[in-house]
Amino acid sequence: RDTAEAARFYRLAADQGDADAQHNLGALHYNGEGVQRDYAEAARFYRLAADQGDASAQYNLATMYDLGEGVKRDHAEAVQFYRLAASQGHADAQHNLGVSYALGEGVSRDYLRAYMWFSIAATLGADNSRQARETIALELTPVKITKAQQLADQCMANDYKGCR
Repeated sequence: RDTAEAARFYRLAADQGDADAQHNLGALHYNGEGVQRDYAEAARFYRLAADQGDASAQYNLATMYDLGEGVKRDHAEAVQFYRLAASQGHADAQHNLGVSYALGEGVSRDYLRAYMWFSIAATLGADNSRQARETIALELTPVKITKAQQLADQCMANDYKGCR
């Protein structure tokens, strides 16, 4: 296993616009594998892949905005990238949208929307979302829980398009 050699080949492909290579090169820079750890470079490569629709890159870039790693901390920007990944069925991005709504980071605090996103992510098997959904349920009336579940069902029926 030669991550430095892998990085060299990923860079060749990334320079030709290959989104997978851009994502992988971002991950190598983020983790300092085969290249020097450089969060700004990781964010640059993740953005290139994210702009081409790579859901994992969108999620990773969103996380970097949430944490302020390699980019200025910006929860609203994180939410935008979480939304892009969530619309492609990325369960971790859906979970983090739930967190964003629960905490009011990058969006207005909205327990109904938090429950909705946690419910969607839980349906995809995200165990942490099941617990988060139960915690948020304590903040909602039974009527609002029913409404949130209806929104989640509608979102999933529409293949995650148009969900807010």
